[in-house]
Amino acid sequence: MIGIEQPRSVAVTGISGFLGFHLAERLVHEGMRVVGLDRVPPAHDPTAMRGQEVPMPGTGLVFERCDLSTDDLAPILRGMDTVFHLAGMSGVRESWGNRFSDYVHANVLGTQRLLEACRTAGVQRVVIASSSSVYGSATGRPSLTDDLPHPVSPYGVSKLAAERLALAYAERPAAGFDVCILRYFTVYGPRQRPTMLMARVLEAAYTRCPLMVFGDGSQRRHFTYVDDAVEATVLAGTRPLTDSCVVNVAGPHSISVSDVLTVAESVVGNPVPVRYEADRPGDVSASEADLGAASTLLGYRPRVDPVEGITAHWEWYRAAAARTVRSAARVAVPGGIR
Repeated sequence: MIGIEQPRSVAVTGISGFLGFHLAERLVHEGMRVVGLDRVPPAHDPTAMRGQEVPMPGTGLVFERCDLSTDDLAPILRGMDTVFHLAGMSGVRESWGNRFSDYVHANVLGTQRLLEACRTAGVQRVVIASSSSVYGSATGRPSLTDDLPHPVSPYGVSKLAAERLALAYAERPAAGFDVCILRYFTVYGPRQRPTMLMARVLEAAYTRCPLMVFGDGSQRRHFTYVDDAVEATVLAGTRPLTDSCVVNVAGPHSISVSDVLTVAESVVGNPVPVRYEADRPGDVSASEADLGAASTLLGYRPRVDPVEGITAHWEWYRAAAARTVRSAARVAVPGGIR
């Protein structure tokens, strides 16, 4: 497929998640009709929605409650130009053991059923959210999309399986759509789930409770501010392509965890208490992206450096925490909200 016209109707799976809601806001702002799919509506996600207004039907966003692994998706997707597939189970450490079946259910089966529905519904492009976890351990240089994937966690395996499914479907002549796979590198920013590193750093700075760091802090990550991640995702859904592709999505440059702490302390104005623990299974010493393919194919150029991104994340976190405290105080007083 050569490409698509500027899409006017799009679907976003995982609309209630961190990146999904940010993306939907951007698409609505650009005048697109957005159908958001998730098992729970955005207002039910206390992390993503804390201190935020939730767009309602009539603003360009329509919410459809559904489970990708069980529900009939084709009727929902009919008339959609592009589907942004951001739904799935996240987390490296949580994917070991008995919970792996949840990752297979959400990341593999859910993706396969969505792709079948896209084929039936006549969707033109499918954007797939993948992860830097498919690369596995560091190779001593930034990861290229041509590198042989070598995931070292069940989560990474499930995301690689979803990638391969999408590419296999796109190669079928009867599919009718092309695929752009985005391997995100450590996305952070407002509404990030609290278990992620940047959110935990800022929580430690705010509460003065020690932050648990796995490893010695020398491990490097290519952090990506959420606005840059959204920009890459929009480009992936709108840019003309000559074929399906896989690209990395990351920020301007990588930094170590120790550097993150230094920047955070500078932004916050006080030390971040830290307690160091041993590495956990599935953790990698470095995760860095080569952005050549993203630049060439999508025109993607990240703009937000770690200082600017951490500052914006901290301002949101502090304001949201203050609102939470005020809400709790209103509940506590006699005659208050119950």
